[in-house]
Amino acid sequence: MANVSPLLNVMITAARKAGRSLARDFGEVEQLQVSVKGPANFVSSADHKAEDIIFKELSKARPGYGFLMEERGLVEGADATHRWLVDPLDGTTNFLHSLPLFAISIGLEREGQLVAGVIYNPASDELYTAEKGKGAYLNDRRLRVAARKTLADTLVSTGIPHRGRPGHPRFLKEMDTVMKEVAGIRRTGSAALDLAFTAAGRFDAYWERNLKPWDMAAGIVIVREAGGFVSDLSGADKMLETGDVMAANSTLIKLLQPLVSG
Repeated sequence: MANVSPLLNVMITAARKAGRSLARDFGEVEQLQVSVKGPANFVSSADHKAEDIIFKELSKARPGYGFLMEERGLVEGADATHRWLVDPLDGTTNFLHSLPLFAISIGLEREGQLVAGVIYNPASDELYTAEKGKGAYLNDRRLRVAARKTLADTLVSTGIPHRGRPGHPRFLKEMDTVMKEVAGIRRTGSAALDLAFTAAGRFDAYWERNLKPWDMAAGIVIVREAGGFVSDLSGADKMLETGDVMAANSTLIKLLQPLVSG
């Protein structure tokens, strides 16, 4: 990835440093599976450690920027025009089960607009990066969303609401509608990776409800810089407010949207 800006470099450094901590902890998760209480507590500790690393790195590099983080919540900064949106461990349940599909997600908002994103999976050493107007990359490779134009050919990703989350009947209705129209549906367990994989053309499209801003901020920038389109499920640009997201190329997003907007 040529000509990495100082801003993106700061984000990459923070993600890789936190990634080393998560990778060490991930290596120990298997040893904890014998304990009922141990693994969940261990993952919570891994999550907090990673967030602490990111918070310290970004605060040092850009003092004054605010934060919206999964664990810390909202942290006001002296610079009200910039805000980091951080998920230190997206895919917690995967992590807990030694499934190597999890990621660190760091997005940056400038004056209310998402302008940069980094998603890093330390288990695969895949680093997705994008800055507004400068393209999206997976490690050193430029990304483009898939070019398929008909739903019948598409591989679509989604998120399934788990126990304790709302919307189970609605999700089953959406699945019933979408699965009849597409080649296949997948569920990774990480919204950040769903968006990254859509940017990379691994998935043709993705939709999910009831997300938090830190789940999708970085991925939104990465998909858009890979030539894709991102909206909420009504077709508006209010993903962070509604918690709903849909991503695909310009043709597929128009075909998918009516299927999941009910």
